Amino acid sequence: MSVKTIKFEIVTPERVVLQREVLQITIPTTSGEITILPNHIPLVSVLQAGVIETTSSDNEVEIMSVSGGFVEVSWDKVVILADTAERAEELDEGRINEAHKRAAELRNNAKDLDEVQFANISAQLEKEFARSRAVNRWRRLKGINNKN
Repeated sequence: MSVKTIKFEIVTPERVVLQREVLQITIPTTSGEITILPNHIPLVSVLQAGVIETTSSDNEVEIMSVSGGFVEVSWDKVVILADTAERAEELDEGRINEAHKRAAELRNNAKDLDEVQFANISAQLEKEFARSRAVNRWRRLKGINNKN
């Protein structure tokens, strides 16, 4: 008996981040986190900043951060068009922490900003939180102790 899988692809404007056959995909949508299995009903949804987790047929788990975008699910394929997406093992915790601090400082000084600038800073903060959650989940999965 063969295990059913689903084709998964995550693409950003810069590159194809991941392309593989998976057993399941968990993604953050604006309506909440959903898990997609083979033969899922077709849907299109907006993604929010968060963590994407896939499990392959050999039980290998892949963790990525995503800052937003769209997901399209068909019977045998899931395609994510993401604003940004990064595999957890590619992320640098030091750079994430620095970017988070800069964005938080900008948001705290938001009284001089217009709505568009404030929205951009808020989106940047959400992206950094997602990157941080992806790294933390990946470290737990791999049994890597935090540096702190």
